[in-house]
Amino acid sequence: MDKYKIAFVLDDSLDKTDGVQQYVLTLGRWFTKQGHDVHYLVGETKRKDIPNIHSLSKNIKVRFNQNRMSMPLPVSKKDIKALLSREEFDILHVQVPYSPAMAGRVIKAAGPQTGVVGTFHIAPHSKFVHFANTMLRFIIGKSLARFDEMLSVSEVAQTFAWETFRVESSIVPNTLHLSSFYNAAPIEKYKEGTNIVFFGRLVERKGCQYFLRAIRRLHEIGSLPKDARVLVCGPGPMEAELKEYVRAHGLEKLVTFTGFVEESEKAAYLACADVVAYPSTGGESFGIVLLEGMAASRGVVLAGNNPGYASVIGGRPEVLFDPANEEQFANKIQRYLDSPHERGKVREWQQQFVRKFDVPNVADEILVAYQEALHKRRS
Repeated sequence: MDKYKIAFVLDDSLDKTDGVQQYVLTLGRWFTKQGHDVHYLVGETKRKDIPNIHSLSKNIKVRFNQNRMSMPLPVSKKDIKALLSREEFDILHVQVPYSPAMAGRVIKAAGPQTGVVGTFHIAPHSKFVHFANTMLRFIIGKSLARFDEMLSVSEVAQTFAWETFRVESSIVPNTLHLSSFYNAAPIEKYKEGTNIVFFGRLVERKGCQYFLRAIRRLHEIGSLPKDARVLVCGPGPMEAELKEYVRAHGLEKLVTFTGFVEESEKAAYLACADVVAYPSTGGESFGIVLLEGMAASRGVVLAGNNPGYASVIGGRPEVLFDPANEEQFANKIQRYLDSPHERGKVREWQQQFVRKFDVPNVADEILVAYQEALHKRRS
């Protein structure tokens, strides 16, 4: 197999551990392991534990699509041209949407022998996000014409890419290196008992407020097992508000806020879960967190019925719910707490289903896109 010199292009920082960053680093590490020469052309990044990082810009922090992200300030075209001339990359793999101030300039500076591949990641959470990306198309339109292959991580991302950027794309799903999640050992102090887990940022879109309302409902009607424990895993600006909700409804002995969970501990927390819920209301193009939960939990992963999550989880109604429907959400949790048999059946399906997203399988599909891009450039 040919070995390529690959540059992942991301306007944001690699200091964070959000979904796009995980995608880039998971693929980058896998391709490096397979003998490819991998580089990262990224926004302002301070971490030093990753080889071949080219931090090209200063970034400013903004909120967009109910996410926190950073946007690059304009990067010197001369510096970009010098970097690309020196490194002579075979492939630029760009994370889309992108800024004209950094990634857009990298694309325009690509040499005629360099294949340019994009991956479209986002799904809209509002009409404003849809409008903003449509407007972005008119700013970056010339650089869009330079792509040789465009991928999308899900059907909802593929649709959004066409509606806003007018680009056709093939679906190649998000990916994770899941080996550390399979058969992960649970946190010792949570090993026993029945654990109901929320995992995610404590922001409105991720829906922890709905999760706690469903828990309160089950607690008040006496439907939770006597050994039940609720773990809220993750930090965020809503933490104080959610803790006050727990205090106001007498749930302090039931609910534990773990705060930020290190990546190295994530699988161990998920391995404690008899039910793990991701009640996001929208703005999800895919849902890497669902893959982590399905690979690691000892129970069932439940997902908010938004288009991104529904497409990942196969549209299976038994594990989808409306986060804002308190009764439906609570009943869904109770159903799997009450029936170990049903819980086991769904877990068996999820454990098999998730394996198609493991990095060796997805990376092979992406290599095909690289090969096709280079064929177009060099034939």
